[in-house]
Amino acid sequence: MKNENICKFITPREQGSLFAENFVYEQACPRDGEMQTLACHAVYLVSGGEGIFRCAGGCGRLEKGVLFFSFAGVPFCIENTGKVKYYYISFHGGRADELLRRFGVTPERSIFPGHEGLLPLWQESLTRADGENLDLVCESQLLYAFSRLKKPEREKENPVDLVLRYLEEHFTDPTLTLEETAKAAGYNPKYLSHLFRRTMGVGFAEYLRLLRIRQAVMLLENGVTSVKNVAALCGFADPLYFSRVFTGEIGVPPTQYGKRDT
Repeated sequence: MKNENICKFITPREQGSLFAENFVYEQACPRDGEMQTLACHAVYLVSGGEGIFRCAGGCGRLEKGVLFFSFAGVPFCIENTGKVKYYYISFHGGRADELLRRFGVTPERSIFPGHEGLLPLWQESLTRADGENLDLVCESQLLYAFSRLKKPEREKENPVDLVLRYLEEHFTDPTLTLEETAKAAGYNPKYLSHLFRRTMGVGFAEYLRLLRIRQAVMLLENGVTSVKNVAALCGFADPLYFSRVFTGEIGVPPTQYGKRDT
C-alpha cells in the first residue's frame, strides 16, 4: 500500500496577543452609508445581497462570498445598495496587526472575493457558539480566514509599499520626514512624493498625519486619557499641536473623545 503520510513543519513566528471582541450577523447595514470609526479591526463575510464598501484606501463592490476588512481608527462605511447581509468578527491585539502585515491586508487592499466556501462554516459556528466557547470559535474562524489569504507576489517591491511599511514602523518618531523615508526606501524624495500622491490619493504628510490620528483614536478608545502621553505615543512632539490636529480631523478635542458617549 502506498504511504500517503504527510508531514509539514511550521516556521517559528513571533507570537502576540489576539483578542476577538464579537461575532455578529447583520441582515442590513444599520448605518447605511454613514462614515464610522471603530477601535478594533474587523473581518466581514458577505452572505448575500449587494453593497459598496468605502474606506480611506478606496472602495469596492460587496456581494456573496466577499471577505473584507475594516481597520482600527480608519473611517469607513458600508452602503447597502441591495439588501446586503454579512457576518463579521471584531478583533485587536499585537498578533492581529502582525497578521494584517503578514498577508498584506491594508486599507488599499482590503477586499477579497471568492470565499463562498467559508459561509457554511461561519453560519454553523455562530449558531453553535455560546459563552463557553465563543472566544475559541471567533479566534479559530478569524485565523482560518487569514489562512486562506495570500500575500501578493511581487518581483520587486513597489516603492509605495516600502514607504507604507516604513511609516507603520516609524510613525511614532516626531522627527520623521519624507527625505528620511525616501533615503530608507532608496528613492529620490521628489519622485517618491509624486508617486505616493498619485498612488494613495493624498500626500505623504497628510497620510502620516492620518496614520498618527488613527493611532490616537485607538489609544483613547482603550483608556489612555493623558493628551501628553497620547501625543508622544503617536509621534507628536507638541501636545497642543496634536490637540488642534485631532480636533480638526475628528471633530472633537481628544479630552472629550472618550466622553462622547457618556
